[in-house]
Amino acid sequence: MAINQDRSTLVRPAAPPQKARTSFGILGAISLSHLLNDMIQSLILAIYPLLQAEFSLTFVQIGMITLTFQLTSSLFQPVIGYITDKRSMPWSLPVGMCFTLCGLILLALAGSFGMVLLAAALVGTGSSVFHPESSRVARMASGGRHGLAQSLFQVGGNFGSSLGPLLAAVIIAPYGKGNVAWFVLAALLAIVVLSQISRWYAAQHRMNKGKPKPAIVNPLPRKKVILAVGILLMLIFSKYFYMASISSYYTFYLMHKFGLTVQNAQLHLFAFLFAVAAGR
Repeated sequence: MAINQDRSTLVRPAAPPQKARTSFGILGAISLSHLLNDMIQSLILAIYPLLQAEFSLTFVQIGMITLTFQLTSSLFQPVIGYITDKRSMPWSLPVGMCFTLCGLILLALAGSFGMVLLAAALVGTGSSVFHPESSRVARMASGGRHGLAQSLFQVGGNFGSSLGPLLAAVIIAPYGKGNVAWFVLAALLAIVVLSQISRWYAAQHRMNKGKPKPAIVNPLPRKKVILAVGILLMLIFSKYFYMASISSYYTFYLMHKFGLTVQNAQLHLFAFLFAVAAGR
């Protein structure tokens, strides 16, 4: 009897914690949003020939549009990422897409070069707000399968970048810049999807609030980490430097060298960007 009593009082080992599941619904939604965001971005460079013809732009002014977009879409991202690392902002996702929506409307109605620059800045700002938090959502939904989640997220963005020129050739080139307004529907769809994602994100944040965070162990010296990050930044900068240069002027080269129409040049730009996306 004493033996049985002793056995009954033994403490059973705690069950191992359940492994987080991969939320494919959220991954699909954030990848779709990435597709729509990057598709809208690529519309700007796809309609450069139309903008040049309408506003009699020089190639320097075309470069200024690219510079404005790249500065707002790239340089703001680390700032947004730093802020959201300190404080979670789930609703920044649809808010960022609202900037993009305003940029599209302004681009469709633009009557001057200055308005085109402002439209490019708004679309770039929307992109800079979108990317840090959307990447975080992809990681949260991965359930530990970070490689798979990041791959799905990147596929959406890469395909969207190549899709923009194709849609521009079909929807915008034959009818004029005003048809950019049709892509407001894509931005509205993205806002709806991102609003649902933000609700999930906020719920996850509330569930994890108060839980102890795992200790961050960095086995590498600080100097080595800084050197590695610096090299990566140089490589990424060099890649996007020549990519932005080629993408901005590729359609003009095809039109002047081979006599292609704007529509056909946009189809070739689609093929180029699709090849870039496939090779990433």
